Amino acid sequence: MDQQKEPKPKRNRNIIRTLWIVFGALVGAILLFFILIYNGIIGYMPPVEELRNPTDRFASIIYTADGKEMGRYFRNTGNRVYADYDEISPYVVDALIATEDSRFEEHSGIDFRALLRVGFKTLLMMDRSSGGGSTITQQLAKQLYSPESSGMLSRAFQKPIEWMIAVKLERFYTKEEIIKMYLNQFDFLYNAVGIKSAAQVYFNKRPADLNIQEAAMLVGMVKNPSIYNPVRFPERTTERRNVVFEQMVKAGKITQAQADSLKNLPIELDFRRVDHKEGIAPYFREELRRMLRAKKPVRSDYRGWEIDRYLTDSVEWERNPLFGWIEKNPKPDGSKYDIYNDGLRIYTTIDSRMQQYAEEAVEEHLGGYLQPAFFREKRGSSTAPYSSNRTEVSEVRVHHLINNAIKQTDRYRNLIKAGYTPEEARATFDEPHEMKLFTYHGVVDTLMTPYDSLLYQKHLLRTGFMAMDPSNGHVKAYVGGPDFNFFQYDMVSTGRRQIGSTVKPFLYTYAMEEGRTPCDTYSNTLPDITVGGRPWRPRSGRARVGEMVDLKWALTNSNNWISARLISEFSPQALVKTMQDFGITSRLDPVMSLCLGTADVSVREMVSAYTAFANAGILSSPIFVTAIADSNGNIISEFTTTHSEVISETAYYRMLSLLLSVVDSGTGARLRRAPYNLRGDIGGKTGTTNYNADGWFMGFTPQIVAGAWVGGEERFIHFNNMGYGQGAAMALPIYGLFMKKVYSDANLPYSPNEKFTFPKDIRLCNEVFAQPDSASMADEEIFD
Repeated sequence: MDQQKEPKPKRNRNIIRTLWIVFGALVGAILLFFILIYNGIIGYMPPVEELRNPTDRFASIIYTADGKEMGRYFRNTGNRVYADYDEISPYVVDALIATEDSRFEEHSGIDFRALLRVGFKTLLMMDRSSGGGSTITQQLAKQLYSPESSGMLSRAFQKPIEWMIAVKLERFYTKEEIIKMYLNQFDFLYNAVGIKSAAQVYFNKRPADLNIQEAAMLVGMVKNPSIYNPVRFPERTTERRNVVFEQMVKAGKITQAQADSLKNLPIELDFRRVDHKEGIAPYFREELRRMLRAKKPVRSDYRGWEIDRYLTDSVEWERNPLFGWIEKNPKPDGSKYDIYNDGLRIYTTIDSRMQQYAEEAVEEHLGGYLQPAFFREKRGSSTAPYSSNRTEVSEVRVHHLINNAIKQTDRYRNLIKAGYTPEEARATFDEPHEMKLFTYHGVVDTLMTPYDSLLYQKHLLRTGFMAMDPSNGHVKAYVGGPDFNFFQYDMVSTGRRQIGSTVKPFLYTYAMEEGRTPCDTYSNTLPDITVGGRPWRPRSGRARVGEMVDLKWALTNSNNWISARLISEFSPQALVKTMQDFGITSRLDPVMSLCLGTADVSVREMVSAYTAFANAGILSSPIFVTAIADSNGNIISEFTTTHSEVISETAYYRMLSLLLSVVDSGTGARLRRAPYNLRGDIGGKTGTTNYNADGWFMGFTPQIVAGAWVGGEERFIHFNNMGYGQGAAMALPIYGLFMKKVYSDANLPYSPNEKFTFPKDIRLCNEVFAQPDSASMADEEIFD
């Protein structure tokens, strides 16, 4: 029996051979497994072309004309902005390598020593503090290509895929490129995606300007930004930052003495949360976003009350290359640009200084003067904030208006969707809640019922202001409301209100084209005009009633009776055609009252139209953007204004003389007095609609055209008296304050003494101008 047993040495050799075979098979299987992954047979392996050119998703940046960043467009991928390697502080690079991958310069994507350390300490010794084995390149592979996975098995299978992607990345990119890509991809929270955004959000710096302690803090966040959040957990973040200093000591980047000294420094943030609503000219940026992403207008996509928007958009689609730019300008491969992900650089016409002056002018006039006056007038009124004029609006109608406003709120609609009855939803508006209210002195936290909050919001006056260069169409300032965070409805481009007497220059232009002169005279009496079988009796001012007055006096004093006589002499259709020639695309009804400004038109249209009065009869279309470049700075599109002659030479200089007179001695004369004291040539026109519902002022110099509108959210919300409610009191001060600030800035290319030049051979009249009666020039006595 013993002789039949296999000798022990031979049996041992068989066992060893078997073990080697198993080991070899295992190694072979592992190698085959990685080869299959590497070639994309198992799991997802990005194509070589995608590895060579990974899809980088960057926020698009908007710049002002004077080179300042005014905001960014970003969405799902966050506020990521590209930074090149030489734009990143070396402290960031040193700290990152020392902390996350000390052998980064030595390996080719996988650090086998780190893997062995992790495997030995974590798996065998159960030491969770052994650190990670992922290299920077592996972390980059995860950022670029690996979806979030749940479960140990899924994550274990994902790891080998990341290793193979890392190996390929090391083949295609230099170490500097990998560092750059990694830092451009990492999400540092608060919409700070990438090192450039992080430097701005946390320290308001460029990444190249980060000092060593700031760099160490950001690198410390890489371990887990939610845990090491410097805004919420400053002590914990400081401890992590100090760990980074120790790692830099081990890597030989700093000395122990330097580290000890740096650890004593506190974290000093200059934190600036990034949001779409923050930044320069938010109303302008939102309108620009709408224009870039616009689709070709289709009537069925617009609601019934949006007919004016549809008409304007249809014209914009045909004439404005910026409107619908994404649809009109596909990429070379046929796909469409994405303003949220393609890292476009959009160069606008806005001047940051002029924008600031416009916003200051709005805040100073509305917040410092007009809004307090409105609150005083409405205090104690049973119909507040609506008019107390019983012929215009009754208490019953006010109750109906408020109830309609309640039903339009998101709160009411959401409650109805949640199953509340209308009565139950309405009752919640009488229950106090904590809320934030806008004031011109800052946001106020208060306890208030939604009903009272709604009434408070309706007390706040709204405004729109735009300024542009008449020669090239560049929009220099754009304010669509008091505060974009609370009032996002844009009263420059979206909102349309009756334009009042600012329409009269169009009517007078037609008259001048038909051979009339500023010296032609008309009877300043109520004209006998019948419309639809009924007499039409427009109101007018009290000055020089019953006298013969010339057209210069009539426009200077914004006389309504003379405008009525002119439109009766010509026709409403002629005025409609003239206004359309001036670029107004809103709906214009050919009715007699159009001569008094009953049409709803936007501030943007009006400012563009008035460029013809500042620019020798040449109309300039408004330009928002001069160029759009790709993420590498290559120009994709450039934009210039379109010019069209809308006034003949003789008619132009006759109109110019009339509009200069409005400011020199008429309804715009306040600009010549304190606090504005403007001295150069200024043409303009005030406008006030029925019941003081809308106040307008349009003003121009040889270099700047600007327009301002002020009014309530609804037409029934307005001043009861004309002292506050006329255009010269509501809107003109915004223009005056803006121009005064512009002229006070020596760095801007605008002269306060700029003059219009009249050719010597232009005959304005067949006789000398009649001088207006100075006693009738008081703004308060002028019906505008």
